[in-house]
Amino acid sequence: MKILARVAAVWLGMASLALAGPGAVRCGKLLDVRTGKMLADQTVVFDEDGTITAVSENAALPAGVTPVDLSQETCLPGLIDVHTHLTSDPSASGYAGLGISVPREALIGAKNAAKTLHAGFTTVRNVGAGNFTDVALRDGINDGDVPGPRMLVSGPPLGITGGHCDNNLLPYEFHFREGGVADGPWAARAKVREVVKYGADLIKVCASGGVLSKGDQPGTPQYTPEELKAIADEAHKLGRKVAAHAHGTQSIKDAILAGIDSIEHSSLIDDEGIALAKQHGTYLVFDIYNDDYILQEGAKAGMLPESIEKEKKVGRMQRENFRKAFQAGAKMAFGTDAGVYPHGDNARQFAKMVEWGMQPIAAIQAATINAADLIGWKDKVGVIETGHYADIVGVKGDPLADVKLLEAPAFVMKGGKVARNEAGEK
Repeated sequence: MKILARVAAVWLGMASLALAGPGAVRCGKLLDVRTGKMLADQTVVFDEDGTITAVSENAALPAGVTPVDLSQETCLPGLIDVHTHLTSDPSASGYAGLGISVPREALIGAKNAAKTLHAGFTTVRNVGAGNFTDVALRDGINDGDVPGPRMLVSGPPLGITGGHCDNNLLPYEFHFREGGVADGPWAARAKVREVVKYGADLIKVCASGGVLSKGDQPGTPQYTPEELKAIADEAHKLGRKVAAHAHGTQSIKDAILAGIDSIEHSSLIDDEGIALAKQHGTYLVFDIYNDDYILQEGAKAGMLPESIEKEKKVGRMQRENFRKAFQAGAKMAFGTDAGVYPHGDNARQFAKMVEWGMQPIAAIQAATINAADLIGWKDKVGVIETGHYADIVGVKGDPLADVKLLEAPAFVMKGGKVARNEAGEK
């Protein structure tokens, strides 16, 4: 209840926050995520647009500005999750999801956006939402109607008839197809054009079967290489990147060779797939936290029994392959599949990344500079530097010594506007 009250306070304060002028934050320590060095006694100054103008020990303050005091905290850039589903909740898993209307889905998204921002994630990439509800949510956040992170959104994910991104829960007599279903290269090109027309910032494509879908297997290829190449070519022509849901070994390779920008899940990647990802500069996004939630809570949340069984087969392998890919030097970005587990728990994945082979700084870099590079915003987010948005998270202690500190930030600022401030509280 305490967290919900704080989220409500943030929501009610949006109008006044929108009028915020220049400001500053004084950090006891500041993590330079590029180098991994901890800088002492840094002041971050930003203008009325929420853009950083100075970062130094002796930065001059604008007239009349009293800096936010984080002298007892460690500052780091606002975090980035490149694989979220803000308009989904685990409580709507399986058949329960059939009862969620389009307006209700949008309202769920508004609730989850506030939770995500409150958790320190100031930027997200939303990869899959029905009926363009994520487009509406993004626009509402941008217009100041509701609080939330910056969003890059895909709208409906593209998939084959009966595949992971189609709805296989309803029987034949409903004749239902999800909005992103397209079969064949030219139909897939047309679907790319359609989702861009209605506001998508990127394209999400389902290259293989999945865990939480009915009637398919994670390792089974769905889109063909020809279809994947058509999608990638059309998206890139329109200035959009492509994220491919791909658990299966062959689908991962097909997506990389098609020119797709990131591989989501990457569960059954092999050595050849890792080498291809390195050769082509393709980002790998491993959602290695949610295995815990699916196996512990999935049945209670209404996930299908077959989904639980599929997760038992791929979860451990995904984590082992995460370690192999990192040790091999593949490019990796932080993505959690938020919505499979409760929103706001995104940062729980950091500890899993460290458990499975990363140093804390590498895990943090995956959620800052690497994620910013993947989404095409490295000149805007991911670092605390001049010219970037004043997105700042403050934690009590050293996250390089205990990465779990990121699970409970004391302070969150997005674009110079405070979204959470518990600095000084014990």
